[in-house]
Amino acid sequence: MSDDVIIYSDGGSDPNPGIGGWAAILKFGEHEKILTGNDPETTNNRMELTAAVRALGALKRPCSIQFYTDSQYLRRGITEWIEGWEAKGWKNKSGKPIQNVDLWKALKPLVGIHTIEWHWVKGHAGNVMNERVDVLARQARLDITPEDTLPDDVPKLYLRGSCKGNPGPGAWGAVLEVDGETEQLSGTAVETTNNRMELNAAIEGILLLPAGSSVQIFTTSDYVFQGITKWIIGWRKRNWVKKDDKPVANADLWQALDALTDQYSIKWVNAKGQALKGLEEASKIASETLKLI
Repeated sequence: MSDDVIIYSDGGSDPNPGIGGWAAILKFGEHEKILTGNDPETTNNRMELTAAVRALGALKRPCSIQFYTDSQYLRRGITEWIEGWEAKGWKNKSGKPIQNVDLWKALKPLVGIHTIEWHWVKGHAGNVMNERVDVLARQARLDITPEDTLPDDVPKLYLRGSCKGNPGPGAWGAVLEVDGETEQLSGTAVETTNNRMELNAAIEGILLLPAGSSVQIFTTSDYVFQGITKWIIGWRKRNWVKKDDKPVANADLWQALDALTDQYSIKWVNAKGQALKGLEEASKIASETLKLI
């Protein structure tokens, strides 16, 4: 094994805290090693730390490492905060015990064995290795995630968006299943984004049903799923402004979708990584519609 090693790690839980998964990819020369794991009750930060501990623990001798993570908690913790924590008896500036102390204590001696350059990479921004390790961590989580048992008699709505460039020309597709029958719907925009297309698909798909209906909505978009199940509560309270005082992106569509949630009984399903016929059909509709622009 070469002394020069590249490591990409990732971890997360859904919900947070909740079921978690972690992954690491170690590259040394032409060789590659993949590590993954999961935990039924954990947090995003614990999974990020676990990935780093397990990755460094897999090395058999001191190495020169380029370590890539999309977790500022991990990178800043190990490069800026950990010496102060240890000096204060593993307490923060307020004198309170730091979180995840067991993992920080496990990570520190492993780091001391190697020469490491820590790099932060933006998540979901097109970095191929970061995307790979994200998929591996998510799959590790899904491996121990119980399948949702959803009633067959409730309509199912499948959403997909597509965009040439981001922003650029875009299209969306929606497939509604009701009592064994399907209805398809699509739309386009000359200048848009993937996120706006997914939101449009949700709004227009819901409107296919009479007000007051129940519906299960399947989306592969983390943006839509996290937005509607978590972030929207804070956005609404702050009058559609984020914590940094900047306007919420796509606020017009989020407000329209928010209004519909009061009129319908909606179960949102994070279907990322699932092979569902309805999603495949919605994706095909969006892609074919996009060709017409």
